[in-house]
Amino acid sequence: MASPERASGVGGSPEETELSITLTLRMLMHGKVMMGCSKGETVKRIREQSSARITISEGSCPERITTITGSTDAVFRAVSMIAFKLEEDLGAGSDGVAAGRAPVTLRLVIPASQCGSLIGKAGAKIREIRESTGAQVQVAGDLLPNSTERAVTVSGVPDTIIQCVRQICAVILESPPKGATIPYHPGLSLGTILLSANQVRGHRPTVAQS
Repeated sequence: MASPERASGVGGSPEETELSITLTLRMLMHGKVMMGCSKGETVKRIREQSSARITISEGSCPERITTITGSTDAVFRAVSMIAFKLEEDLGAGSDGVAAGRAPVTLRLVIPASQCGSLIGKAGAKIREIRESTGAQVQVAGDLLPNSTERAVTVSGVPDTIIQCVRQICAVILESPPKGATIPYHPGLSLGTILLSANQVRGHRPTVAQS
């Protein structure tokens, strides 16, 4: 556990202070990638070796939300392991032909209110991240369905992706989300959202008259 001095940034380098912060990162991934082929062996291994807390959303939709929580150091270790796992899977699917270092893609899920800081004035910040890391970064223009979040797609070889995610996280840690965030849930229908909202407000759903 970080000491109060490190947590407040007193008596430590910026890198040390960064590692003491608790970070939560949400990513949109295919469930089978994280679970592995035997009772979630992949996610178990990543949890153990990274010390990050990792949860995967339930549901029948192939895409799931993978949530990674922990110190920034633990979260970045987990992201690194996921990126190298994706690269390994891509190599395994190349019919035995060496594919070199095939680019992999991660889709981060970030509150829309933080995306302006990530893009920067006239796109300056996102351009800086692209140029300094060598990764491709795209911020979706539209919100993910039934949410106030956007997908941020990061592509490249694992080494560049890891550096890119570190820079993205630095930006979102400096720019907390504004207002309430409605998180994205893959496969959740609009009808379910409306029904839940009506139940919360104590109203029965309106039934259209024929």
